[in-house]
Order: sequence, then C-alpha cells, then structure tokens
Amino acid sequence: MNKVEHIGIAVNSVKLAGNIYEKLLNTPVYKTEIIDSEGVLTAFLQTGPNKIELLQALNEDSPIAKFIAQKGEGIHHIAFEVDDIVAEMQRLKSEGFILLNDEPKRGADNKLVCFVHPKSANGVLIELCQSIS
Repeated sequence: MNKVEHIGIAVNSVKLAGNIYEKLLNTPVYKTEIIDSEGVLTAFLQTGPNKIELLQALNEDSPIAKFIAQKGEGIHHIAFEVDDIVAEMQRLKSEGFILLNDEPKRGADNKLVCFVHPKSANGVLIELCQSIS
C-alpha cells in the first residue's frame, strides 16, 4: 500500500458538510459525483496531499444510510492507494482478511475499489483504491 488515499466521512448532507469542511480546510469542494452502485453522493476536498471524501446516502438501502442510522455522522472508512488492486486483494485474502467484494468495482474519483471488512481490520472499514488509467 502506497499511502492514505483519502478519509471517508458519512454525512447527512454533502452540501452542509461541504460548507463546513471548505471553511475548516480553507479549500473548495473540487468534485461531486453520484455512485449509483453504492447509492451515494460524494464530494471531495483536498489540502496538500490529503483528501477527504464526504458521503451522503441517496436512499435508505445505501451502506451510508445504514451507517448513519447505527453510528451517526462521522468517519466511515480509510482508503489506501495501491498500484495493483487485484494483487493486493489476493495478498490480503492469503493473510486471512475478509473482503467485501470478490472483484474490484468502479468507485468515485476514477478509481477501482475494494473494501476490507472491519471485523478483520480491528473495527475499521478499509478501502483499497487503484487509479484507472
């Protein structure tokens, strides 16, 4: 794994949270995107090499809606950049980690993604991200 790619934060409203984080980080939201497969609206902010992804549920079946219903708004996941997501998925499986998907899928910000179950990562949802060329 190369670096922390971003920190994902579950929010009730990307617009309201975006305004808060724009002021906090002194930088604008540079991208919003709907990810239909996850039922979320995302917004990204970047300060230096660090990125924050705000995640708003678009329907009650969204993993973000379920997360907020159980835990409230807050940090949802930590994403790590990888060079070869398939190889990293195989490595993690061989180490005994539980992956939430068998194949990488298209995620936000032009990435292939895979999630590692929090039960196998000390209670933290981990996202693997590989840039799509």
